[in-house]
Amino acid sequence: MEEPSLAERDVLTKRESGVTDASPMRLRMEALIKEKQKEIVQAIEQVDGKNFLVDTWDRASGGGGISCVLQEGNVFEKAGVNISVVYGKLPRAAILRMRSDHKALDPDVESLDYFAAGLSVVMHPKNPMAPTVHFNYRYFETANPDGSQNAWWFGGGCDLTPCYLFDEDAIHFHKTIKEACDKHDKAYYPRFKAWCDKYFHNKHRGEARGIGGIFFDDLDETEKDQEQLFSFVQDCLNAFLPQYLPIVNRRKDMPYTEKEKQWQQIRRGRYVEFNLVHDRGTSFGLLTPGARVESILMSLPLEARWQYMHEPEKGSKEERCLNVLKNPQEWV
Repeated sequence: MEEPSLAERDVLTKRESGVTDASPMRLRMEALIKEKQKEIVQAIEQVDGKNFLVDTWDRASGGGGISCVLQEGNVFEKAGVNISVVYGKLPRAAILRMRSDHKALDPDVESLDYFAAGLSVVMHPKNPMAPTVHFNYRYFETANPDGSQNAWWFGGGCDLTPCYLFDEDAIHFHKTIKEACDKHDKAYYPRFKAWCDKYFHNKHRGEARGIGGIFFDDLDETEKDQEQLFSFVQDCLNAFLPQYLPIVNRRKDMPYTEKEKQWQQIRRGRYVEFNLVHDRGTSFGLLTPGARVESILMSLPLEARWQYMHEPEKGSKEERCLNVLKNPQEWV
């Protein structure tokens, strides 16, 4: 008889005893992101007035996901709230690469079971005055043959991508996530804000994708203990709706022109460029065996524009936004 896989062990554990504070972290993270997905979907449906399409899928190797997508709504041109839970095997080459950041990984094995789970949200509003928003919070774990934890880490972040810059929106977005960070470590916000500005950057354009937020990766026992980091991620997830809903409600009904809509589509083209050229999450997803391409590319807008040699007018609102994207600012 073969030993049960990590995925099979977890299915049995959830069936027999559910998920509690004493459960393995991978099961607690899965439960958390499922709860937050429902909460966010309900809140966005109230803003938009249209319901999400809910698409549930399974992976042959274990796990699966729930993709919730709203297209051509009243407020949102496209919005996605996706969770994915992945079980698989890391080959020796991948283990050796990851050891540079995670010394707990055993370098003497040929392969390790791994678990990855995350919640990804992208909102592209119709109105060019309302900003696009993105966040992703995730957990990764490797397991020994007996199912016990080997190495683990958290990653994630959030960022705001306006086409037209309203300082009060930028300040509110950053202030809200700073408060979540400060509850855990006063150094987190400045450190993760700088990391975000560096990460969400279209190097080939010399400009940021948006006006930032926070970004972090590979947070493991060398940073803080697992419970502290899980609590931090929970607070970041809880901050999202207070971060974004006041902004989108302020902007969703503002008047706009066809020219302003075209600028939005040009900026969305830059969004696409980042996600397809530089984003590590997109690359990891597409390279994962059995990848679900539709869910991975959920983050892309419904419409984008690539206009040859476009330059905003001097002194315009468009030029101001572009200048800030080329020179990241401190908002709080």
